[in-house]
Amino acid sequence: MVISHMVFTIQRYIFRELFKVFLLTALALALMMSIGSILRPVQEHGIGPSQVVSLMIYFLPVTLTFILPIAALFAASLVYGRFAADNELDACKASGISLLTLVYPGAVLALVVSISTLLLSFYVMPTFVALSEESLKADAKQILFRNIERRGYYDLPESSYRIYADWADIETDTLAGVILVEMDSGKVNRTITTERASVDFISHQNYNQVRITATRTSQITPGQTSWFSVEQMSLTREFGSLLGDQIKFKKVDEMKKIARDPVKFYPVARDARRVKMRYIAELLARDISQKTQQGDLYRLHSGTRIIELSAADSKPDGDRRVWLDGPLTVMEYSASDRQLQRTLQSDGGWLYIDGDAISPTLTLELSGPSWQLADGSTGAATGRMAFRGLIIPQPITGVFTSESLLDDISPAAIKSQLGGELSSRLESLQRNLLGGIENAMVRITGEIHARMVFGVGCIFLILIGIGLGILKKGGHLLSAFGISALPATVLVVSILTGKSFIKNTAADAFPGEPVIWSGVVFLALLTIIIYRKLLKS
Repeated sequence: MVISHMVFTIQRYIFRELFKVFLLTALALALMMSIGSILRPVQEHGIGPSQVVSLMIYFLPVTLTFILPIAALFAASLVYGRFAADNELDACKASGISLLTLVYPGAVLALVVSISTLLLSFYVMPTFVALSEESLKADAKQILFRNIERRGYYDLPESSYRIYADWADIETDTLAGVILVEMDSGKVNRTITTERASVDFISHQNYNQVRITATRTSQITPGQTSWFSVEQMSLTREFGSLLGDQIKFKKVDEMKKIARDPVKFYPVARDARRVKMRYIAELLARDISQKTQQGDLYRLHSGTRIIELSAADSKPDGDRRVWLDGPLTVMEYSASDRQLQRTLQSDGGWLYIDGDAISPTLTLELSGPSWQLADGSTGAATGRMAFRGLIIPQPITGVFTSESLLDDISPAAIKSQLGGELSSRLESLQRNLLGGIENAMVRITGEIHARMVFGVGCIFLILIGIGLGILKKGGHLLSAFGISALPATVLVVSILTGKSFIKNTAADAFPGEPVIWSGVVFLALLTIIIYRKLLKS
């Protein structure tokens, strides 16, 4: 009875010392790493003081995932090293208390840290990253306006657009003195200026949108010598996570859903929508050319007007645009009574695919058209004239009939509709899409194994720290922790190497999963060797 009470007292003493050192170390590391983790969002998005505090709280579980094992390893090596250096370990062994009994508090700490790390990495950390994303999305407009005020410009997330403005008023969601520059491969594709523009952020379940609405805009594109005016312009662009939509921030159930349906992962969905937009553009260009060659008019309509057009030729001019070669004839009818309103003639024009990929619309834009009204009067425009909100014809929308977008835009489906080989641009977009899907799948495999290995490996790391602390009792107290960091490095290297193997594995290459788990096998063998030596001494 006396011995069992003494054992309990000693174990409680060891555990109290372990917990004290573990807690203080974890708090110190959490503070330092939380500050470091928010530097990138602060630099890239210019978030305010209140958002900094919120992000530090949201990023705490992310940092704890890596801090807890380090803090536990430090506490185990330090406490048991000091316990052995003060000859308390020898006194306990002389009293008949076994080494494994004394290691019990450290083993409990190792098990608790392992379970906590697994829960943090698989569930808690992804949840808090999602909360931080929601916080940034709620303040997206403030971030944009604050960057405009601070730097004079803002790069729209995951977009080729940069906004310059002389003045920003967040109360009215208005920018003044606006220059909107569209870049393509590092070159200016289009420049738009306007006195005032309103900005609105729209959140969807899997992605976000920013909409810029301006009136009386002036635009210029490469190759033009003069500006042209558009009375009203509404530009909508989508973007993903402000923090980066990555597999490593997903819950395990989310990863399983992505594995079943890759379109649930935003980067894949974005690439799929790009393929769809280009596919629609090529279908439009083909149908217009076929109608023109047959001598028929191509019909488009909106809620208020019907448009019939004839062009010399048509071809895709970008992923969301079709060039209509002149001479271009457009006849505008009233949708209510089908009466001809006017006939327009132009040297050329464009059909733009506007809006999102779920419900896109068309904008017909004519370059410097002349027109004749129904009463015989004529006129001409010096700039461009646009017809917005036109509905994509049913023969084109009708090709998207499957529940899965990936089935509708598969190479086989596109070839059957277009009646030939894929264009070079569609082929390139398809490669990006298929590569993105493959990349997502291998990252899911690697991430699940890596999280499991890191959580299980914590047990062996802490046990190794305990053993080395006892073995190095004659040296500096921190030497055991320093040596214990080497096995931790092996574990991390095996995880990173295995994930790299999984990512780059060919069909006949060595699989990456055994490489990831090799770190745990190494730690287990090292643990056995250390404790066999301790039990013999």
